[in-house]
Amino acid sequence: MTTGISNIDIGIIIIYFIVVMGIGIYIARKTETGEDLFLGGRSFGWGLIALSLFASNISSTTLIGLSGAAYSTGIANSVYEWMSGIPLIIAAMIFIPLYLRSQITTIPEFLELRYDNRSRIFFSGVTIFTSIVVDTAGGLYAGALVLQQFFPDLILWQTTLVLAVVAGLYTAFGGLKAVVYTDAIQAVILIFGCSVLTYMLFEQLDFSWGRVLAAAPEGHFSVVRPANDKTLPWTGLLLGVPFLGFWYWSTNQYIVQRVLGARDIRQARWGVVLAGFLKIIPLFIMVIPGAMAISLFPGLSNPDTVFPTAVMEILPVGLVGLVLAGLISAIMSSVDSTLNSASTLIVIDFIKPGNPDLSEKQIANYGRWTTVILMLVAAAWAPMIQNFEGIWSYLQQMFSIIVPPVVVIFLVGVFYKKGNADGAFWTLLIGTLLGVLLFVLGQYDLWHQHYTTNVGIMIAISTIIFLVISNSTAAPDPEIIKQYTYRKGLINEGMEGLPWYQDYRLHMLGLLAVIFWLLMKFW
Repeated sequence: MTTGISNIDIGIIIIYFIVVMGIGIYIARKTETGEDLFLGGRSFGWGLIALSLFASNISSTTLIGLSGAAYSTGIANSVYEWMSGIPLIIAAMIFIPLYLRSQITTIPEFLELRYDNRSRIFFSGVTIFTSIVVDTAGGLYAGALVLQQFFPDLILWQTTLVLAVVAGLYTAFGGLKAVVYTDAIQAVILIFGCSVLTYMLFEQLDFSWGRVLAAAPEGHFSVVRPANDKTLPWTGLLLGVPFLGFWYWSTNQYIVQRVLGARDIRQARWGVVLAGFLKIIPLFIMVIPGAMAISLFPGLSNPDTVFPTAVMEILPVGLVGLVLAGLISAIMSSVDSTLNSASTLIVIDFIKPGNPDLSEKQIANYGRWTTVILMLVAAAWAPMIQNFEGIWSYLQQMFSIIVPPVVVIFLVGVFYKKGNADGAFWTLLIGTLLGVLLFVLGQYDLWHQHYTTNVGIMIAISTIIFLVISNSTAAPDPEIIKQYTYRKGLINEGMEGLPWYQDYRLHMLGLLAVIFWLLMKFW
């Protein structure tokens, strides 16, 4: 271990592990049914939902990557964080009432209700694969690499296994409720630890914003970049980021699952809008600190060392342990969420339909064993990623392949009531294959568009496929799909009788105002 990590700091990290496991064990004693395991008994309030959404979205790669990018290329990538409020608002207005009224457990279930079983199985299968191979294993691998920067003696496979076992066990036995409660603690640790680090970095610069700006290259604090920019061109900002955000916040099982576990529509909407406000925080405590580091630690050859360097050089004993606990929190909050969502999809979309007579206790047991198996698969695959680093970097762009057809069948399908089962299935299939084609052409240097721009292009193509096939085949029965499409009054649903200050629409306008102000500030 490095000499910079004191025994006090290590003790804080150990206490954190004990607390997290203790919460999981405590909640596991009250988790008996499938609904308890997968949806926390549909008991979550707005505060837990918001904190869990925030923590699940922040990974170790977010902490390291955002600060590193702000150090090397600027703050453009931060838009994925603070512009999340826009797709979250769309979710609150339209998709939350549709999902909760449908009483679904998985997002693919909604596709079966709106279209048919083909779309459900296709989408569920793709989501399970990406959840384990990309999200869970990738989170373990990236987390282990980050921890090795603080503890060089750590062995990669052992580190990924320990992280997987700790997160996997409390998730397997405590289910979504354990995930959400530990996420809430992890969110508080993350925000507090990173806020202290930011304050102390700014203190080193005499609290002078002018010094931060003076040290940064021209355009470093601009989020609107030229069309040929390799980080995030303006075309990708316009055509890709909003749709990637919609997919992530409205159709991604591991994110939306805690919303499905809300007590009611009001709690879900309040939680989602609050999460939008929380997503603004990383700009100030994860992104801008990376830019501050330009003055304090000039000449770093590897941008990914910015965050570890700042922690070790700036923070005193004790606070290092707290921030490292926050870093481990970021790793585990992503891992536990993806494990729980993947096991939910396998049990609800594949096991339960073939065994309709399963009791609630049997469903819960299937969910626990599935989580354990997936935990082991992810832990086994994670170290293998080091042998395929080139391929792994490409896998991060795979989302530009799977996202466009999914966005179309949800977003267009909710408003276009002639959209039918054939249109949805063939959009998923053809859209995904065309996305793969663009990806392959890009690897052979035959297609030069940024992957975010590809998202916009494939959205347009997938929309055409959906509309053409739907209009060439029989329209669905309006009465059957009425509950799963947009209708008058949907936005106001559940808000009856509330005082003005509890109206999520007012909160939503406040969130939009803040996002617009940030866009103008960092244009």
